[in-house]
Amino acid sequence: MTEQISLDALDFCALVHPGDRVVWGQGGAEPTALTERLMAQREGIGRFNAFVGMSLADSVSPANAAQVRFQSYCGAARNRALAREQRLDILPCHYSQLATVLAPVDVLLLQVAEGPQGFSFSVAAEYLAPLVRSARLVVAEVNAQAPWTHGEYLDPRDIDLLVRTDRPVLEVPGAQSGEVEQTIARHIAGLVEDGATLQLGLGSLPEAVLDGLRSHRDLGIHSGAIGDKVADLMEQGIINNARKTRDVGVSIGGVLFGGERIYRYAHDNPRVQLRSTAYTHSLDVLRSLDRLVTINSAIEVDLTGQVNAEIAGGLYVGAVGGAMDFQRGAHASRGGLPIIALPATALGGRQSRVVGCLSGPVSTPRADAGFIVTEYGVADLRHCDLRERVRRMVEIAHPDFRESLALAAGL
Repeated sequence: MTEQISLDALDFCALVHPGDRVVWGQGGAEPTALTERLMAQREGIGRFNAFVGMSLADSVSPANAAQVRFQSYCGAARNRALAREQRLDILPCHYSQLATVLAPVDVLLLQVAEGPQGFSFSVAAEYLAPLVRSARLVVAEVNAQAPWTHGEYLDPRDIDLLVRTDRPVLEVPGAQSGEVEQTIARHIAGLVEDGATLQLGLGSLPEAVLDGLRSHRDLGIHSGAIGDKVADLMEQGIINNARKTRDVGVSIGGVLFGGERIYRYAHDNPRVQLRSTAYTHSLDVLRSLDRLVTINSAIEVDLTGQVNAEIAGGLYVGAVGGAMDFQRGAHASRGGLPIIALPATALGGRQSRVVGCLSGPVSTPRADAGFIVTEYGVADLRHCDLRERVRRMVEIAHPDFRESLALAAGL
C-alpha cells in the first residue's frame, strides 16, 4: 500500500540500514529531492552502498564518501571526481547484465511522472524497471516537471513511499563537435544506408554523426540513450522508424540523455518509448533489427581491433557499458554494421589513439571487432586475419604515427 508523505517527513535513518544497497537513476533520472535528503541524513544511517550510474548531481561528491560507498558502471560526469580520489568502485559488467548484477536491492529511489494513464518511469526505464520487484523498499519522487513517457510503466502497488515535488529535471550538457568529429561523421554517413536503425553512444561524436545524416531517409532508433538531436531529426522526418523490422514507427531507448528539447518532445509522445535493458540490449531483439548500425566510442584501439573504453592516463573515465552488447547485436543483424569511432590522436596530437598495445583493459575483444573509424578513414576488420588487420589499422592512424606503428608490428 502506497503511503504519501512530505519531503520533510522522509526519514532515511529509519529506512536505510548500515550495509544496505541504495540505487537510483542516472543523468536526468536522478530523484534529486530524495538523494539530497539521503545525503543530508547519511551520518545518522551508518555506512551504506550507493549505485549511482552517470551522475550530474552533487550527491556523488567525495565529501559524502566517508559514509557512503559509491559504486557505478562508469567514471563519467560527476563520477570522475570520485574516481580521482579512489572513492569509486566500478562494476565492470556488460550493460545488458547490470540489473541482474544489482538485484536484489534494498532501497530503490525513483523519479516518476504521473499522467492520466498512471505513473511512468519518466526519463529512464533501463536498469530501474527490472529492479522494482526485487527492491525491499521503493521510494518514488513524483516530479510535476518530469516528462511522462511511454514504454514501461510503474504499478502504484509497487511504490511504498511517495513524495511529490515540482522542480526542473537535470539536463545533460550539450557537447560541441569540431572538425575532427565532423570528418569522422562523414565517413560513418557514407556507410549508413537509408532505412537503417541506429544505436549511438554519448558525447560530441554521436551528435556529429546525427548531423551528418540529415540527407538520409527513413532512419530508425534503437539505442540505450536518446538525446536532443534525435528529437530534431524526428521532427524533420529523417528519423521516422518506418522501415524497422520491429517497433515500426517508434524510437526505442532506455534513458533520455539530453535536456529540455528531448524531454519536451518525448512527453506523452507514443513515437518515443523507453524500455528496460532486458529489451534495449537483448541480443535476440537486436538481431531481429535489419540494418542495425551501432556507433560507439573508444579511448584507444590496438592494431588488431581490441578496444579500451574504460581507462585513460590511469584514471577510470569510461565504461564497459553496452558497446559489446550492441557490437554483437550488429554482427548478428542482417546488413548490420558494428562501428567503433574515435579521433586518431589525443593530447593535442601528441599521443596516438591507435596503439600497438592498450594502456588499459580490453573492454571489447578483437573477436567482436567490426569497423574502426577515425578522421583518416574506415578500417573494416571483419573477416581479416591479424596481419591484414594491422595493415588496415595503420592506414587510419595519424600520419605522424604510422611508421612507428608499422615498425613495431613488423610490417
